[in-house]
Amino acid sequence: MKALARVVLLMVASAALIGLWAAPAIADDETGTSTATPIKHVITLMQENHSFDNYFGTYPGADGVPPGTCMPVDPTQPGSDCVEPFPIGDQPVVDLGHNRKVFSAQFRNGSMDGFVYAHRGSGNNGNLSMGYYDDHDLPYYWNVADNYVLFDRFFSSAAGGSVWNHMYWISGAPGNPVEDAIPPDGFGDLPTIFDRLEESGVSWKFYVQNYDPDITFRSRGGRGDRGSQVVWVPLLAYDRYLDDPQLFSHIVDLSEYYRDLEQGTLPAVSYIVPSGSSEHPPGSIQAGQRFVRTLINSLMRSEAWGSSAFIWTYDDWGGWYDHVRPPVVDDFGYGFRVPALLVSPYAKRGVVDNTVHDYTSIMKLIEQNWRLDAVAERDANASSLIDALDFTQPARAPVLLDTERGTSALAEPNRLVIYAAYAIAALLAAALIGRATGHLQRTIEVLRQRWEARRG
Repeated sequence: MKALARVVLLMVASAALIGLWAAPAIADDETGTSTATPIKHVITLMQENHSFDNYFGTYPGADGVPPGTCMPVDPTQPGSDCVEPFPIGDQPVVDLGHNRKVFSAQFRNGSMDGFVYAHRGSGNNGNLSMGYYDDHDLPYYWNVADNYVLFDRFFSSAAGGSVWNHMYWISGAPGNPVEDAIPPDGFGDLPTIFDRLEESGVSWKFYVQNYDPDITFRSRGGRGDRGSQVVWVPLLAYDRYLDDPQLFSHIVDLSEYYRDLEQGTLPAVSYIVPSGSSEHPPGSIQAGQRFVRTLINSLMRSEAWGSSAFIWTYDDWGGWYDHVRPPVVDDFGYGFRVPALLVSPYAKRGVVDNTVHDYTSIMKLIEQNWRLDAVAERDANASSLIDALDFTQPARAPVLLDTERGTSALAEPNRLVIYAAYAIAALLAAALIGRATGHLQRTIEVLRQRWEARRG
């Protein structure tokens, strides 16, 4: 028994050594800047164009579609026909209007009864705005909500479209107070969260799917849909981020995200935007789910998982119905609710968080964690996502969630067990080689003796 115990201890020690040798180092922030929490990596992804009720309006325990809802076709005419919420399933969808004018027509001074009527005359079927998806359509997203945190009071920062809301995501301000568009001369000297990170020596990157560094606000004309890259990545509309090689080097292709995870070089703060997998109607929501799942599973398989928080949300409501009246905080917002979820080893398990948030709440989390000054009034006054994390619990092991509902999740194998298995296999192989070598040596010695005897 003592001999067996020594063998087991030897194998465990070998496994630990192999684990130390094979595992990449966690990329704490590169300058050694301390954090206020165990979170060393915040990753935030911005998808596109869905309201909370459109994705999670039937999720159990969330503030979803009220029973008996029926949206009037023409709220200006009492007694007009109405449209009930209905499951979209695999029906084709179109890109519904989602600008400031559509918001105002749907909001209707707070009556919240213009969701169908607002699309009248736009060439779109306004009835479609009452469609929704459920767990049959979004099984992975609902599985994430079951295991981590779903926010059901997360509002788009602006009652408008992509430019304003992406700007709030990075700067806490609309960027262009005149219209929801990139100014001809860019965003000038308006500060961003990345300026705060640079000042404090905190590492960061802006990862872009299918990134084309030649498309900026100076050259987006004639690029078609590819010109939208400047909307998704507002830094490409800043002279200083384009003209300073060091700053420009932080904007990279999404392929670097996966490489950084593999090499242990994930920065402290990561912003991610999609291209073909954004879920922007009529794009595939299934492709979006696969995209998000790949991002999260890759994080879970890396050494960065144990100190990370991954947040993803949507840049506006996309013209879809949502029943919650957004608070009015200033001239620009809030807009309607959007889906938002938090995945982290420290995330509360299966919680629907009712705290009022917007995109600047993500900035607030970053500012609190790295002790940064606020960038603008919005993020200074925002509620933080930090309360959705529980640091009194040990970090949860990674779990690769399934793409079907009602099936078991697949736990990520324990690396120490894998390394122990490698060590055992190596020891067994060495033993077999040693045994075979000894047998071969004995055979050679017998043949040598026979040969000598014949010669004698």
